[in-house]
Amino acid sequence: MNKGEFVEALADRLDVSRAQADRALSGVLEIIAEQLAKGEKVAFTGFGSFEVSKRAARTGRNPQTGATIKIAASSVPKFTAGATLKASVNGK
Repeated sequence: MNKGEFVEALADRLDVSRAQADRALSGVLEIIAEQLAKGEKVAFTGFGSFEVSKRAARTGRNPQTGATIKIAASSVPKFTAGATLKASVNGK
């Protein structure tokens, strides 16, 4: 399911226009991104949580040349599924 399909399903579920559903989804995604950029955790009980994970600097290898390269430290978004979501995916 892509964003357009999701917006259509959301509009049907909420009985609102596609434009309203698109604005609502965009707003939710923007809020999550803003909070992660601040280093905050965003949690939805039962569904899961979004947080920022730190990756340490490390050395890697260029697969084409075999040369050793330095990979800088970085922050990456991470999602952890909640118990209710896990159970629904497993059919329980």
